[in-house]
Amino acid sequence: MTAPIETTGSQAEAQPEAVLAGVKSRHIEGRSLGQIAWTRFKRDKVAVVGGIVVVLLILVAALSRPIQALLGLDPNAFHQDLIDPNTSLPKGDFGGMSWDHPLGVEPKFGRDILARILEGSWVSLVVAFGATLLSVVIGTVMGLVAGYYGGRVDTVVSRLMDTFLAFPLLLFAIAISATLQGGAFGLEGLPLHISVLIFVIGFFNWPYMGRIVRGQTLALREREFVDASRGMGAGGPYILFKELLPNLVAPIVVYSTLLIPTNILFEASLSFLGVGIQPPQASWGGMLNQAVDFFEVDPQYMIVPGLAIFITVLAFNLLGDGLRDALDPRSR
Repeated sequence: MTAPIETTGSQAEAQPEAVLAGVKSRHIEGRSLGQIAWTRFKRDKVAVVGGIVVVLLILVAALSRPIQALLGLDPNAFHQDLIDPNTSLPKGDFGGMSWDHPLGVEPKFGRDILARILEGSWVSLVVAFGATLLSVVIGTVMGLVAGYYGGRVDTVVSRLMDTFLAFPLLLFAIAISATLQGGAFGLEGLPLHISVLIFVIGFFNWPYMGRIVRGQTLALREREFVDASRGMGAGGPYILFKELLPNLVAPIVVYSTLLIPTNILFEASLSFLGVGIQPPQASWGGMLNQAVDFFEVDPQYMIVPGLAIFITVLAFNLLGDGLRDALDPRSR
């Protein structure tokens, strides 16, 4: 038999240094799930560009009024001297572009397009973020309840989701928006229009979020940590919001990011159809509506708001795809 090899204290202490000899001076540190997700996200250059554009868009929307004041712009100021009285079109080339009006002026009234794009940006983002928040809150609560309790509760909530999804949403939104144009709930004018859009878009889109949360909850409710909470006497609300909800943050954030561009398009569609944001308040969809009569002779007026919507929606979609890949690499 081979005698056991005895190691001295100095050799035992030197062993880790020998194992780590190739690491040189770098430190080995554990990384949290958030750090791992951030590392994955940074590797996706397209998603990073989308995130940068989203941040810039939010800053522009939040600071649209100060930017307009700094540049001396007024979205509702008429410049009839820049309009040809015979054709109602802007004087000059490319829709009347100049140093004073970098994106030109609109036909007929001569209002500055850049100022109206800036003014319309905060309206679109407020409606989109508000409607998304409403959908997320309702959908998360209903999905958690249906997925955790199951049985008849799941059946009722699931049939309710199917009912909402069966609604002809666009026609229903047009009917509600048109009915409440005059005034309701103590609101009128722009606050009323924004509130109605947030309610209509957010309230009827929650089943999409609800289905995702329900599916994730069905998988999580059988996990060991949920059984441990039940065994310790935790009630349903505690398990729902203290145990399950924190584990659903990633899919909720990802889907919320993908829901925002959908809501931006929905708001633009309603404004385009004339039942969203009403003049003289600028909105991207409303600008497209007014550009229909002039796109053959002045395409500049349609291209600019169309590009604003396209870039915004594309940026949010790229950011959402990047977040999905970073938070759930198995979805690739």
